[in-house]
Amino acid sequence: MKPFAIAIHGGAGTLVKGLMTSDLEASYKSTLTEAMDAGYAVLNMGGSALDAVTASVCLLEDSPLFNAGKGSVFTAKGTHEMDAAIMDGAALNAGAVSLITGIKNPIQLARDVMEQSPHVFLAGEGAMQFAQAQGYLLEEPSYFYDEVRYQQWQGIKDSDTFQLDHSAKKDGKFGTVGAVALDGFGNVAAATSTGGMTNKRWGRIGDSPLIGSGTYASNATCAVSCTGSGEFFIRGVVAYDVSCLMEYKGMSLVDAAAKVIHERILKIGGDGGLIAVDVEGNVAMPFNTEGMYRAFKKWNGETALGIYKD
Repeated sequence: MKPFAIAIHGGAGTLVKGLMTSDLEASYKSTLTEAMDAGYAVLNMGGSALDAVTASVCLLEDSPLFNAGKGSVFTAKGTHEMDAAIMDGAALNAGAVSLITGIKNPIQLARDVMEQSPHVFLAGEGAMQFAQAQGYLLEEPSYFYDEVRYQQWQGIKDSDTFQLDHSAKKDGKFGTVGAVALDGFGNVAAATSTGGMTNKRWGRIGDSPLIGSGTYASNATCAVSCTGSGEFFIRGVVAYDVSCLMEYKGMSLVDAAAKVIHERILKIGGDGGLIAVDVEGNVAMPFNTEGMYRAFKKWNGETALGIYKD
């Protein structure tokens, strides 16, 4: 049997054991397992890595627990602006959207940009026009309302402060979501989706929808999805950096991912983590924060699920 694998994340940050209720922790683990299993089922039935990461991320977007889709944070205007990206490692095709509103599953729109348009990245009003042309129905703002997210916003509303989703002042609700996969045909894919940062202004865009920064996939190396302090991940071109260390320095996936997260991004002040899978089915999930929602499952039965540091 040829190797295949799926890995997912739900954000990295200040996840301190004991501060979360047991019920909430169980909810996170249940949703992570469901999303992981959805992607794995696609692969196990001979499906593509692209379909697998799409399935996993859609489930995470549908959960209010994570800062993507339904659980997206509030902007300074009290709205929701979402970003997403997807990449196919086979031909280096990619699609991304940013500053979109009302879209239930931003990752699906990003995929449509890749497959139904000649472009890679659409943003704002143009992205919404494209969604309309593709027949998307917009959800009402109430669909994206979450009381915990609302209270996070109230704490810094009408100020110049913004709050990274993984920062310390949290009520147990985190992060950007992502998935990476290797299918039985030897193709890898990556997908990332986020609601950005609480109280963000001026159309701020993080690393998640930026190919090479928050999302990257190449059959020559690996697939990567990042989560963390977006500005630093953009400056460090983190997702592509992992691939480069493998391609040009001959490093293994695990060593390359560790070097980027525990050395290179820290040198410029960035914190967060990533998930990655290579074309041999190896998985890496390093993070330099207190925790990261993460899980993976492989063709050989190996599986793991975690929230805190081991």
